[in-house]
Amino acid sequence: MWEKLSSMTMQELFTAYPYAADFFQALPLPVKSFDRVCNYFSSMDEETSQDLGIDQQVLIEQFVAFMTQMQQLQVVEEAVKSVTIVGGQDKDGQGENILVTINAGEVICIVGPTGSGKSCLLADIEWIAQRDTPTKRKILINNQIPDVKRRFSIEHKLVAQLSQNMNFIMDLTVEEFVKMHAESRMVENAAEICANIIVKANELAGEKFLPDTPVTSLSGGQSRSLMIADAAYLSKSPIILIDEIENAGIDRQNAIRLLVDRQKIVLMATHDPILALMGDRRLVIKNGGIKKVIVTSEQERHNLVLLEKLDRQLSAIRDILRNGGCIDLIPAEPGVTIC
Repeated sequence: MWEKLSSMTMQELFTAYPYAADFFQALPLPVKSFDRVCNYFSSMDEETSQDLGIDQQVLIEQFVAFMTQMQQLQVVEEAVKSVTIVGGQDKDGQGENILVTINAGEVICIVGPTGSGKSCLLADIEWIAQRDTPTKRKILINNQIPDVKRRFSIEHKLVAQLSQNMNFIMDLTVEEFVKMHAESRMVENAAEICANIIVKANELAGEKFLPDTPVTSLSGGQSRSLMIADAAYLSKSPIILIDEIENAGIDRQNAIRLLVDRQKIVLMATHDPILALMGDRRLVIKNGGIKKVIVTSEQERHNLVLLEKLDRQLSAIRDILRNGGCIDLIPAEPGVTIC
């Protein structure tokens, strides 16, 4: 790489690799656009090397390492168009005769009793299992086994998970947190994207928060709203796993629609009938295994409209309670006093 970079002028370098400027801005040497990269480093005298605390050769090595790492971050991975779950076994070792392919923009709900194995299925997908988990399932990406580098990549994680409990420990404001993530992704129009994320998060949250609100003071619902908006607009992970957000204090239906609109593959473990019917299909888990795949029917879509109406009515009642009001919508039964 050094041979290629050293022959460029500084202007050519910054045009081809804009992020290279970050490296040179940290140094006290002036940069002239007509200088070649090799001349830039060779112009360092002994006094400057002593001031920097580093000699010319080591500085070149650091520059090459910086450029190599940044180029790796810029690599565009093949778009994830589908995820396939190849059946493994349940808790008794009985085989899962199952093959489920999920396409970008689809929502798959995972339902079953508490302890049935919903979280284990999410974990298999998160780890892109290759018969190396207790369930012996295999996960394919675009109908292929992903290579080891992509499976365990830190910079280009295939899967992002939103759990029930999300707590921040960083001493940052909401705006600082989102900005830091945006800068790490080297996105264009970072300020605009950050502002949009905060707006979207407030649309999902039950209680609004400001950009200068410390992330450590966010409620559970507010933090999950922020992370869902962040995952939709900033996360490069094409697969989003959600573990029971029905009690998260957020507009859960709009949260799912936001992720779908961003062409994410969404898998969601839930007990909520509204969320379950919002999915394109439901995976029914029993005794650790996928026992059934149900395609959401037109009748269920019709029922969803009725359930959403009931849910809005219940939400209105909750708001009355939260604001100190009284519930007088239900006829009093004998012995029951309603204010």
